[in-house]
Formats: sequence, C-alpha cells, structure tokens
Amino acid sequence: MGITSGSLMVDLIGVFVALVAVIYAYFKWSYQYWNNRNVPYLEPTIPFGSLENAFNKKFSESEWTVKIYTEAKSKSSKYCGMYIMTTPNLLILDMELLKKVLTKDFTHFTDRGIYVNEKDDPLSAHLFTIGGTKWKTLRTKLSPTFTSGKLKAMIQTLMDAGVILENHFLENVNTKDAIDIKDVLARFTTDIIGSCAFGIECNSFKEPDSPFRRYGKRALELNKLELVKNAFNQNFKVVARALGSTVVNADVSKFFMKVVEDVVAYRKENQIVRKDFLQLLIDMKKRYEEDGLGDQLTMNELAAQCFVFFLGGFETSSTTMTFALFELSTHQDIQDKAREEIKAVLAKHDNKMTYDSLSEMKYLKQVIDETLRKYPPVPFITRECVKEYKVPDDNLTIEKGIICTIPIRGIHYDEKYFENPNEFNPHRFSEDNKKTRHPYSHLPFGEGPRVCIGERFGIMQIKIGLASILKNFNVKLHEKTNLPLKMDVSSFVPNTDGAIWLSMENI
Repeated sequence: MGITSGSLMVDLIGVFVALVAVIYAYFKWSYQYWNNRNVPYLEPTIPFGSLENAFNKKFSESEWTVKIYTEAKSKSSKYCGMYIMTTPNLLILDMELLKKVLTKDFTHFTDRGIYVNEKDDPLSAHLFTIGGTKWKTLRTKLSPTFTSGKLKAMIQTLMDAGVILENHFLENVNTKDAIDIKDVLARFTTDIIGSCAFGIECNSFKEPDSPFRRYGKRALELNKLELVKNAFNQNFKVVARALGSTVVNADVSKFFMKVVEDVVAYRKENQIVRKDFLQLLIDMKKRYEEDGLGDQLTMNELAAQCFVFFLGGFETSSTTMTFALFELSTHQDIQDKAREEIKAVLAKHDNKMTYDSLSEMKYLKQVIDETLRKYPPVPFITRECVKEYKVPDDNLTIEKGIICTIPIRGIHYDEKYFENPNEFNPHRFSEDNKKTRHPYSHLPFGEGPRVCIGERFGIMQIKIGLASILKNFNVKLHEKTNLPLKMDVSSFVPNTDGAIWLSMENI
C-alpha cells in the first residue's frame, strides 16, 4: 500500500513537472514573435508578458501606460512590440501610423479585439466591444441619437439635473464643509444617464445608495482575481468562451437586464414614448420585428447598449469633472477666468443654460480638454488587425489577429507634443495652439470611425455640471485631501486612492 501510494505521488509530481515545463516552453516560444520579425519590443516576463503583475500592482492603468510608452519610445519612434500574457501586441508610437490605423486604413483595423461572450454574458456584447458587420450596422443605427437635434431635445433633462446639483450645494454646504466631490458628481451624472438612457428617475441626491449608483460602481471595481480573469479572457478567448467565462459581474448583469426588460414592458403596455436613448432602441427593435427581422436586435443586445451608455456616461464624466475641479481649486487664476466667461455668456442668454450658450463657453471647453489630456478616462485603446496590413515605407507586415495598442495617456504626457506635461495649462487648447500640434496627439475619445459615439453628449454634461458649480461658488482644496494625489491601482478609469475633498465658498 505504502509503495503504491509513493509510486502514485512520484507519478503525479512527474506529470506536474512535465506540465510546468510545457507551459514554460510555450511562453518562451510565444515571446519570440517580435524578435523573429526584427521588431523592437518590451522584454516580457512570465506569465503576464508586458503587463504589470496583477497580484502585486504598484501602478494604475494610466500610470502603467505612460511607463511602457516612455520605455517603448527609447527603443523606437514608430512602433514597439509587447505581449499581453502570451499574445503579441503592437504599441503604436508614430502619429502618422496611428492616423492610418485609426482612420485612413480603418478597413484593416475595424475591431477592438476585446473579449466578448454574448451567450453567457450578454451585457459584454455592446457597441464598444463588438466588431464586424454587427458593429457597423449598430453604429449606423445609433449615430442619429447624438446629432445636434437629438442633443437639444435632451438638454432639458441635463439642465434639470444641473439645477438639482446647484441646489444641493446652496442648501447643504457651508464654507467649512469638506465635500467628497467625486461622490456628489457621480450622483449628478447617475441621475442624468439614468434618465437619458433608461427613462428612470434615480434621485441619487435623495438616495445616495440607490441601486443604479451601487451597481454602477460594482461594474467598474475589479478585485485582483477579476483582473487576472480578464487577462485570461483576453489572451485565451476561445478557451474562455468554451468555459463560459464572463466579464460583467453576475449581480450587475441581473440588475441591468431586469431594469431594461421592465422599462420596455412598461412603455409598451402604457404606450409611453420618450425622447431618450432607450426609446431609439425600442423603435429600432420594433421596425426590425415589423420587417420580419426580429433577430437583428434582441432584448439582450438592446440591454447591452443601454448598459455601456450608462457606464460610459456616468463614470467618465463624473471623473473628468472631479479632476477639473481639483485642478481649478489649485489654480485660482484659471478658475476665475472660467467663471468670468460662464457669467458673461449666461448674461447674454437670460442667465439660462441652453445648447447655444454652452457652445459659447470656449475657455471652459479648454479647461475640459486640458483635464482630459492629464486624466484621459481611457488610458489606451486597441484595434485588431482584421486583414493583413503592410506598414507603408516599412518592412513590417501586421498579421491578421494582431492587436494594435494606442497609448493615449503616454502620448498626452509626451513633451514632444505638450511641453511641461505635468502642468495644468488650458491655454494649450486655444485655437492657435491646437494648430501647432498633430491633431492625433490629443485622443481622450479616440478617433476615426470608432471614435466615442457619446463624445458631444459627455462634453455637454460636463459643461453643465462645471458651470452650475462655478457660477455660484469659489472652489477650494480642503486640507483633508492627501497630496500628491495617489491613483487607485485597481481602477481602469483614472481614480484616486482616497477622496478628493473640496470646499465651496459662496460668491
């Protein structure tokens, strides 16, 4: 018995050692990809490749993007190879090549190459992640939602939320209060997106822990195990789908699916029509069904589009406003200039925020653009090569399936394009100064046919939030804020480790 057990143990150890050896050999073989093509590359480490160790992260995604961009630029000025676990990735560094990938030769790079599991995780299959014909069709159908006419129709909802935000500060704040500004602004954007995307009044100021706030935060907060799982999903897509691996947390998925199903059923039963994002999708689904094409937009697909509109709208906008107010609290001269413009413009429009009055706030837009440069909501974007691409005037051919990474935050901090990049300077985005830079050096919303579809909506939302505050209050940094700001290493969207505390002084 003892001999048999000992023999089995030896066999198991042998199998384990052999398996480790095979895995190690596979990693080493995979890491020869760029070397074999004479492409400069970032030296990978097993098992995460060029990524930081997910179990011992020291940098946020934004900081890591700047780090690898700087290292890559020391090796090449055009492109640099890297690895996501074992998958070869091409970091694009040259502005003209970047322009070709995103726009000029877009037909070679139509997809993002992001893991999607539509069967087991329907909310993962939204406009941001899907590719091919399905993406093109859906993008074409959804684009009318964000025309000037549709945005003007939605602006009353945004203005109403702005009044609630303004009244919240007027009624509840005195000059000595320390305000967790991100929390307040997240309530503001949750109310807007909840109304514009789902037609639901979230009442986040009366109910700070409303389900939309709670599940919205949960969708974006990833623990270490989830970070590793996502890396596995991205690197081994076929295996991940076979295993039924998901991206969206099950509770989050259940909540948003039920919300959409309930609202759609309620509107149908009561013949309610609203001017919002969900209504456009409902109308689109109805037309498909009338034409006998009911499978062209399923309830799952409809819910997925609402989900990404909600996530993209509430988190990125509240984060951008938070960092803008932080910078303005430490640059009083810039804050005063922005406030003077807001008051001057509103005085010309009966002190009302309208689509036209917001468009006239040029300096406020410069403040927002500079905030988006320093704190881009998405630190990098990807494009998958869907058909072989010969890089012009170069020996490199990008093979089908290779993911190209655009290091947005790295470019935003490159002194070649932005002198003293750590300095907050809205003057960089005056019309004259913008003409001196490559137009693709500022990419907070991406570029080309896959540019963020909600860019103008997001800017409009941010302008209303900032103007509602600045016209009434002088914003100051509270002593509770820990400086220098430390970034949260677990968050993909830039966020601080700890709150940004501000105080409001009535003007």
